[in-house]
Amino acid sequence: MTRETSTIDPVRDIPPLRHWGGFLLSGLIALSADALLLQVGTVALGLNPLIARLLAISGAMVAGWLAHRRLTFSLSSPPTLGEFTRYSAMAWTTAAINYAAFAAVLIVSPGTHPLAALVIASILATFFAYTGMRYRVFRRGT
Repeated sequence: MTRETSTIDPVRDIPPLRHWGGFLLSGLIALSADALLLQVGTVALGLNPLIARLLAISGAMVAGWLAHRRLTFSLSSPPTLGEFTRYSAMAWTTAAINYAAFAAVLIVSPGTHPLAALVIASILATFFAYTGMRYRVFRRGT
């Protein structure tokens, strides 16, 4: 069997409202962690927003992984290193897209508040994150 035929759609047995509500809540948890850590980095530590954002993304990634596995995809099994590795690869790819959009907003419009740039960039990256999670990270084996 190929990898594609040996997996089950991870959302097949989850009611749509529960799934999309979990996705929204998990995204808000990760975004909140990202925003909080960005503020701590820029305000409390005096870091440049581009540097602070790299630290914020790292913390938000862990919060997002744990929230999505439970709230979006309803996994009751314990987290595994393989799952975290897949999530990390997907998340860093998405974070690169997110970071590029964040930097572009600040470069094109230097007066933009870093939190506004974070929200714009995060909205753009959401599509990539969901696709990676659904079809790669949290797929369920048969």
